Amino acid sequence: MRSGFWMAWSLLGLVGFPGDLVSQDTFPAVERIVAVGDVHGDFGQFVTVLRQTGVIDEKNHWAGGRTNLVQTGDVPDRGPDTRKILEFLMELGPQAEKAGGQVHALIGNHEAMNIVGDLRYVTPGEYAAFRSPNAEALQQRAFKALADSTRKNDAAYRDQWLAEHPLGWVEQRLGYEGNGRYGTWIRGHNAVLRIGDYLFLHGGIGPKYAEQTLADINAAVRHSLEPGADGAAAMDPEGPLWYRGLTGGDDAPLAADVDRTLARFGVKHMVIGHTVTAGAVMTRYDGKVIMIDVGLSAVYGGPPACLVIEKGVPYALHRGQKLALPMGGDPLPYLRAAAALDPPPSRLQKLIDQLGGAVRQP
Repeated sequence: MRSGFWMAWSLLGLVGFPGDLVSQDTFPAVERIVAVGDVHGDFGQFVTVLRQTGVIDEKNHWAGGRTNLVQTGDVPDRGPDTRKILEFLMELGPQAEKAGGQVHALIGNHEAMNIVGDLRYVTPGEYAAFRSPNAEALQQRAFKALADSTRKNDAAYRDQWLAEHPLGWVEQRLGYEGNGRYGTWIRGHNAVLRIGDYLFLHGGIGPKYAEQTLADINAAVRHSLEPGADGAAAMDPEGPLWYRGLTGGDDAPLAADVDRTLARFGVKHMVIGHTVTAGAVMTRYDGKVIMIDVGLSAVYGGPPACLVIEKGVPYALHRGQKLALPMGGDPLPYLRAAAALDPPPSRLQKLIDQLGGAVRQP
């Protein structure tokens, strides 16, 4: 799947951070955690949520004190601001540490896809953000080095190749491949993180990985994203970046597996992104699994919403308002409260109707 860009030819590209960075994956409980799901290239929505939580100020500087911010992956793709968000997170981390807080940027499946060269969800705006002053020259050099040598004189083929490798494509690949700035930074992060009683990751822990340690899982994902590796753990459909088994169907068949997994890692809750909810932070398995991919990016049209954990108690912050999460029992009061904060018609109304709580917004 990799493009082989770095192996095909040598270019002076973006300079990466040291390749041996390894993040601590277990932390004691803290007073406050803010967890934000999939961002998908929407800087404006991401910043809106962070301001509503008090994590950053109006100038986008850290204002969260000792708060731990967890972003559960999928910064890239589908929106134009991926590079801007990555740079923002790179700057925010040291600011948080100076104040006694932490920024934990986890690896999602779209981070992995960009590293291994699966670019099917990269938008024109994302490539444009990578364009350098010599983008045209780099594009021509890439064509000479990478295009099918038997078809280079075919005008139609050339036009198609250039369309599929637009200006900024070379710089984007230099950023993610080899020792590129963004690929190296991402590989220094975790796929799975524990803070107190909470386990955070992008997709979920399924049976295939339930018996591994956090260190083993994180090492396997990082190593699979190293230059020349096969991407196996990072691209495994049953792996922690892709698994969706906890997000659909009835709870009962997997309830015992969820209990065993949580006990195995010594936590009470698993916080996941990856699968877009009906339009709010949602809970499953009596609150043992918390889904925080609310469709934040404009491409999904979801609300600015995230998970806030204060002294171990989880809440949803929905459009700036803190709401108690249903940790078992009837979810309708929570859903109605969230829907009332949405501009009508709320995306949550369909779920409310399905659950038998057809109370329409005015």
